[in-house]
Order: sequence, then structure tokens, then C-alpha cells
Amino acid sequence: MPLDGGGGGAAVMFVAYAALAVAAVRAVLSYKSAAHAARRLWRWADEWAQAYQYYEVPRFAGEGAENPLFRKAAAYVASLPSLEDADAACVLSSASKSNDFSLQLGPGHTAHDAFLGARLAWTNGGERLVLRVRRHDRTRVLRPYLQHVESVADEMELRRRDLRLYANTGAALAPRWSSAPFTHPATLDTVAMDPDLKTRVRSDLESFLKGRAYYHRLGRVWRRSYLLYGPPGTGKSTFAAAMARFLGYDVYDIDLSRAGTDDLRALLLDTAPRSVILVEDLDRYLRGGDGETSAARAARVLGFMDGLSSCCGEERVMVFTMSGGGKEGVDPAVLRPGRLDVHIHFTMCDFDGFKALASNYLGLKDHKLYPQVEEGFHAGARLSPAELGEIMLANRGSPSRALRTVISALQHVVAAPPAHGRTSTTAARPPRLTSRLSGHLDGSSSPAAESQSPVAACAGGGFGKDAPMREFKKLYGLIKIRSRKEGGVVPVDDTASANGRGSDASSEKDR
Repeated sequence: MPLDGGGGGAAVMFVAYAALAVAAVRAVLSYKSAAHAARRLWRWADEWAQAYQYYEVPRFAGEGAENPLFRKAAAYVASLPSLEDADAACVLSSASKSNDFSLQLGPGHTAHDAFLGARLAWTNGGERLVLRVRRHDRTRVLRPYLQHVESVADEMELRRRDLRLYANTGAALAPRWSSAPFTHPATLDTVAMDPDLKTRVRSDLESFLKGRAYYHRLGRVWRRSYLLYGPPGTGKSTFAAAMARFLGYDVYDIDLSRAGTDDLRALLLDTAPRSVILVEDLDRYLRGGDGETSAARAARVLGFMDGLSSCCGEERVMVFTMSGGGKEGVDPAVLRPGRLDVHIHFTMCDFDGFKALASNYLGLKDHKLYPQVEEGFHAGARLSPAELGEIMLANRGSPSRALRTVISALQHVVAAPPAHGRTSTTAARPPRLTSRLSGHLDGSSSPAAESQSPVAACAGGGFGKDAPMREFKKLYGLIKIRSRKEGGVVPVDDTASANGRGSDASSEKDR
């Protein structure tokens, strides 16, 4: 009997030591698991030592009516990054979109959040959600936190809704606007554009979305305006569609030629908040026609941009495009900040822009024909992103054929005779086109101020570099822009030499 007992005890001890050894090996090999276990242990100890207040958010209020806060809180909790670290979560797929998955809090499990320095937790109680707040934080954070939950949930719901495109009819007896679903697939992620410039625009839009209190404190209307200008085919309309997608706003596409002499303000009054007001070919309209002088049209546009009628609705983004001769010949009063806050110049593509498009359309990172393509661009030839995109789309089954077609098109551009009496040098090396965020960036929004080192980019297809850095320093010098924060404009600090390119105005002056 003692022997048996001793043998059994030894076996138990062996099993115990083996289990401890396995646990130790696992902890060493999986340090993440060990760290996670340590965090859970610390959290348990901290929670045990704290006093908490619990608030239930029931799914149904009195008489079976649904509690709106429950729906918003559930959507908010589903968006928490900490949900991925929760003990359990339900994985759901979308009925309308393939490969669209979302997480929801599992029954009886908890997700953590932080707000104003306080730690909070949500627990799924089936037909109710339970919010846990430290007792000494409840007075300070409860009401602001619930307002934050509702605001974020409303924002997510707005972004999920189907967007619509509105167009002015121009008919006297018909409604001012007709609409259709807005199905343009462009997004900021898919637009071929310099990544740095894209990041700045995205940041500017995000700041606008969160800027209600800031604009109101300044006594300014919660509105932002953009000018997209450059040659046809450089992606201005596509970029405007991507902006609307990013914001989750409906689009009101105003055809100025259909607006009567007094209808611009009335059209604006009939638009809804949270919308993109799109006006294309502004420069063409300002040139006058149909019995109206350019001065009369400019006066109408100025009242449309920032008159009292434009203040009758907030949270609007106004986007204007120009495709003619750029900003030259346009009244500086139209271009000033407050009417056009952010200027982005869309350019013809150079070699770097071509490579960005080839990566998107053909999946190419490099190719044996790239040196010939680069030679064509270095000879001064330029193609628009639309032209390059069409070539690659038509030849997407054969990347080699697509590149040979691009080479042929570049050779044709270089061999083409000069237009409008220009010299062959000018035809071979067109003025450098630029992309920039303007407004208060350089202290002026006039065309003359553009010579002060904007951010060089091919907005339609990436950055490009024509001159070596040494030549650029020698010819143009290094000009540094010190941006300042004024009126919510995005601060930017750039040097023109960062990309080895000068501005239009500078190059024309030196010529």
C-alpha cells in the first residue's frame, strides 16, 4: 500500500512538473501569449481594486419601442479597434458586398474603450449593452462620452448610405434637381497621385469633417472649397468623385450653362448639407457668352461662392475645375482664399507618373521596355493620364504591346510640329506643371504667387523629375515655404527642390 501510494504520488508530481515545463516552454516560445496573459492579470487586479458604476442600455424602451441609443451604441462598439482583442467576437458578412466582414461583440464578453483619459468597457448582455465607468470618472465623462458615441454612429451610418448624384435641369416648370444613384467607383486609394499630396488632401478633408466647433468658434461658415485645374484628361473629375466617396457626401453637379441669370443662388439654396457642390469648366463660363459679359458672369460667380446665400447651409464642400489655360486670365478675386481655399494643379504625366499607372493597370513594377519609355519622356513628350490609361486598358492582355504603343505615342508627340507658332524647343519641353495645396500656403493665391515653389507632382499619375538637383539649384535656387495655420488651412512645409522641379511661373520667367 505505501509503495502504491508513493508511486501514485510520484506520478502526480511528474505530471505536474511536465505541465509546468510545457507551460514554461510555451511562454518562452510565445512571448505574445505571455504578454497577453500578463495584461489580463494586471487588468483583473486593477478592476478588483477599483469601484465602478454600471449603466445599462436596453434594446427596447417602454411599450416595446426600440431604444435609438442601443442601435448607435452597438454600431459604435462594432467599430472599436479593441474588439479584435476581445475574448470573443462574432464575425458577420455583408449581404450587399462580397468579402466585406465585420466584427460584433460576443454574448457575455467585453470590449474596452478610452475617452478623455478615462477607461470604459462595454459588455454584451444580450438584449442590452452594459457600460462600465470608474465611479470617480462618471460625472466627468458619461454625458460627453455618450454624445461622442452618438456622433460617431451617425457618421458611420451616413457613410454607409447610398450616395446620389444631382444635376440641375434648367427647366422652368420642372424641379430644380434631378437625381440618380452615385455609383462612381473612384476612391482616394485608387486615384493615381503622388502619395504625399494625397495624404495632405486626405488630412485636409478629415480636418474639415471634424471642424464644426472650430469653424463656429472662428465665426466662419463650415464650408471648404477646392480648385482643381489642369489640362483635359488629367483626372480632375475622377478626383472630385473620389473626394465625395471619401466624405460620404452626395454630389450636386451644377451646369452653369443651364442656370438662368438669377438661378445660381436659388440652386445653392436647394442643396442639402453634407454635399459636394461641383462646378466644372469654371474658366470657360467666366469668359462670357450668350449675351453676358465676362464681368457680369464673374459677379454672379462671386455671389455664388461666398455671398449670404452660400451661408444658408453648412458642411458643404465646393469643388471647381478649370481645364483651359489654367488660372491665367481669371479674376484674382475669384481665386482668393475664402472663395477657393485649396488649389491643386493636375498635370500631364512624366515617367514616374507612367510607372504609377503601369503598376495600377498592368501590374508592372519593371519591364525591359522601360528604358525606351523613359527616353521618350526625357525627350520632353507628355501624355495625359487618360491617354495612358486608355492605351493600357486596351492592351491589358499584353503588357509588352501596351508599352510599345506608349513608346509610339511618345515618339509621335516629340515628332509633332510646334503649335501656335511656338519654337521646337518649347514643343519638346513644355512648361512644368505643378500640384499644390494653396490658400494661405504662400501668403497669396494670385497666379503670380505660384512661382514660389509649389509642391511638384503629377496629380494624374505621380511625381516626375526632369532636371538634376544641381541644375535646379543653379537655375532656380532653393525656395522654402513657411506655411502658417490660418482659417483651418492645412499647414504644409515644402521645398521646390524636394522633387527637382520648378514652377510654371518661374520657368516662364527664366525663359
